[in-house]
Amino acid sequence: MPVNAAFRSVATIAAVALAYFATAQVGLVLALVGGQVTPLWLPTGISVAALFLFGGRIAPGIALGALAANVTLNGLGPAILITAGNTAAPLAAWYLLTRCGFRTELDRLRDAVLLVFVGAFGAMLVSALVGAFALRIFGVIRWHEVAAVFSVWWTGDAMGVLVFTPLLLTFPRTWRAPGVRALEAAAILVATAGLSLFVTTSQARFLFLVFPMLIWAALRFQHAVAAPCAVIISVAAVLSAASGSFAESGLLTTMIVLQAFNGSVALTGLILSAITSERNQARQAIERACEQLAETVTRYQEEGVRKRLGRVVPPA
Repeated sequence: MPVNAAFRSVATIAAVALAYFATAQVGLVLALVGGQVTPLWLPTGISVAALFLFGGRIAPGIALGALAANVTLNGLGPAILITAGNTAAPLAAWYLLTRCGFRTELDRLRDAVLLVFVGAFGAMLVSALVGAFALRIFGVIRWHEVAAVFSVWWTGDAMGVLVFTPLLLTFPRTWRAPGVRALEAAAILVATAGLSLFVTTSQARFLFLVFPMLIWAALRFQHAVAAPCAVIISVAAVLSAASGSFAESGLLTTMIVLQAFNGSVALTGLILSAITSERNQARQAIERACEQLAETVTRYQEEGVRKRLGRVVPPA
């Protein structure tokens, strides 16, 4: 391997490890169980996106970041097992999605469904099972807590994939929209942030008010704006839950309400954006076909005129 390529590979692995560790510290601030099981685990979503962007060679970065994040919490023994699960789950998601023909543009309903059921809720069973039993084997939790820890771990990793992976995979590298469109996108993001703060802290619990903004973003801008909106809403909800103001009926009720809300937000933005992208592609294909048909008809008409003119016999 050339020196430059080797350096880039090492730098990418180090960047992934650093991103995993940094976002893990943010996620642990939001933990609801045992100070380490969070309902929105950012590093998992980042890991799945990184695997699609850079390939399987960055897997050591995921492992290093997971080990660094867990070793200070539980000691080396549990950290090694948890790291194995946290590394295997994104790899499983990447492998299964790739085998199923997943496209990172998320411009088909098929891709959105695959990400939900294969990449999120399917593959993340691995990390949840390994993590919950690692904590039990090493005495961090009791047997009657395993089910609760597993459910929070599983849904937290799944929400990380549903919320953050679309954001990273579809983030626009360049923005060439007209000024009016850019202002509209900014207005949607600001309004979503304000509404999210209100509905997740208000006693009235008007959680449904965020959905018109999310639908507007998905219909007008697809993932480019809908994905950031979903992140804003979900983070606001988890922050509210971590502070104790999202629900006041115990951990189980809080988790059910929180994850149902976050899941609805992620699915609405993801699936509606994919359907809208598919519709736009179909419309563009029809427009191109109409243009080609019009060009073909015009060409045949011109050829017919030339043939008729060629048959005209000039006067003697």
